[in-house]
Amino acid sequence: MTHLIGKLLIAMPSMPDPRFAHSVVFLCAHSENGAMGVIVNKPLPDLTLVKLLAHLDLDGPENARGLGEDPADGPVHFGGPVETSRGFVLHSPDFFNAEGSLQIADGIVLSTSVEVLAEMARGQGPAQSIVALGYAGWGPEQLDGEIQAGGWLIADAAPSMLFATEDSAKWSAALGQIGVDPRLLSGATGHA
Repeated sequence: MTHLIGKLLIAMPSMPDPRFAHSVVFLCAHSENGAMGVIVNKPLPDLTLVKLLAHLDLDGPENARGLGEDPADGPVHFGGPVETSRGFVLHSPDFFNAEGSLQIADGIVLSTSVEVLAEMARGQGPAQSIVALGYAGWGPEQLDGEIQAGGWLIADAAPSMLFATEDSAKWSAALGQIGVDPRLLSGATGHA
């Protein structure tokens, strides 16, 4: 059942929950107890990484590593509707904290401690990252049921997809990765 860990879930146009419309979710956990992932393509409209670091009293150098060329433009993402005040950072493996980091897939690490943000503020954080508040969670067998019902497609996750593709293009790019033209997807579902 752990075969989906490190994969991308791509929301079908028929997704009934508007919070997941056109979402791309990086799946971090999947077992008989449920599943957990982080939405990677929905930046929050009024929150940047610099604002979040200031709120956490983690102000750092203006162009700190891990903050991009213009830190004011570094987005904080809506990671999902569960625990929206809790932070998650998906990032490159050049940063790893034994107490708060977990390698999920080749080239992709999940960190949940504030230490990764503190290192980013100091200019010592990962070179590539996605910062998110909240996560997507499913109870036992819930995600499997949603996939069987046609709510999600599955694709491989590559660091380049997560970290180098524009948020607005990730849904289409993830579909293209599995050979699906988004223009040909129907918003309606059916059963054969």
